[in-house]
Amino acid sequence: MPARNINHDAVVQALRDDGWTITHDPLLITSGDRRLFIDLGAERATIGAERGGERIAVEIASFVADSPVRDLQEAVGQFVVYRAVLSHADPERSLFLGVPTRVYDSVLSEPLGQLVAADVRLRVLVFDAQQQKVMQWIR
Repeated sequence: MPARNINHDAVVQALRDDGWTITHDPLLITSGDRRLFIDLGAERATIGAERGGERIAVEIASFVADSPVRDLQEAVGQFVVYRAVLSHADPERSLFLGVPTRVYDSVLSEPLGQLVAADVRLRVLVFDAQQQKVMQWIR
């Protein structure tokens, strides 16, 4: 079982306050003999019984290393691997990269971050760790 991200509890509370139910903490997905752990699985009921509920997985990235570019490489790589496995293991669940507002306002808003996010179709959950609040969903 992997260690929890420093912002784990803040994201859990932010999702709950945003109307989500945490269903997995962490969410286990497998590919062959490999076991991968995404930080959170959650769902939210939608209006209209015919649509059912929305299900997501959130991998939290804090970007605390000395190099924001290295953090971006690691987070995007992890996102791409998890998305590939999740598309087979649970294709109805959407994967999001959870990042604090300071990360979104810096590296992800810069030309490099925007280019990479668009190219890999990065879905982002922007949260405020202090307020434990969802600030933005980028689909």
